Amino acid sequence: MSRVALVTGGSRGIGAAISVALKAAGYSVAANYAGNDAAAEAFRAETGIPVHKWDVSDYEACVAGIGRVEADLGSVDVLVNNAGITRDTMFHKMTPDQWRAVIDTNLSGVFNMTHPVWPGMRNRNFGRVVNISSINGQKGQMGQVNYSAAKAGDLGFTKALAQEGAARGITVNAICPGYIGTEMVRAIPEKVLNERIIPQIPVGRLGEPEEIARIVVFLASDEAGFITGSTISANGGQFVV
Repeated sequence: MSRVALVTGGSRGIGAAISVALKAAGYSVAANYAGNDAAAEAFRAETGIPVHKWDVSDYEACVAGIGRVEADLGSVDVLVNNAGITRDTMFHKMTPDQWRAVIDTNLSGVFNMTHPVWPGMRNRNFGRVVNISSINGQKGQMGQVNYSAAKAGDLGFTKALAQEGAARGITVNAICPGYIGTEMVRAIPEKVLNERIIPQIPVGRLGEPEEIARIVVFLASDEAGFITGSTISANGGQFVV
């Protein structure tokens, strides 16, 4: 019986690439999404991966959603916390609602998803949690105080929880992508991409969603059992820790 993987924000962008790669690696995959029904249905039709709608910022919705996934596929062995939002603005203009929305989804959402599956992973003495953070959680970014704070918090979450899971065969790791060629990034005007963004990246290009997905597949594998509490930077050399 194949292991079960659940990917939040798993029907678009980096999350979609992760879902597809895990399925290709032999996992039974479910993709969570928050709001774009048309995109989720198109993804399901194209890939055959089941999609489930709930808001990761709502703990009870996460408990119910995970319950539906486990009823269909079995206990979650691999959790990829990829869901995230932005509400970018300079700090002096940032509203409490813009702060809370990003923290609730990008940081509290990681707790809300991981907490319900953690007891089962402990009982089975196996689990893989992969948190998709960001280069901006490592270096900060002007206009993204809320986002950078949340993504930095994800790294602290990863390091602490890894220590709790290690003796139970559970690994917890984080990936910090840089600029990845998703639909959202490629919608940036070509002049801005070519003159302001790509010149900051030593390899001279955007990353591809599949490059992040391959890291997830490795971290989810048995072969990665000695890697836990780690942060893997995938940014083309833009920021070296």
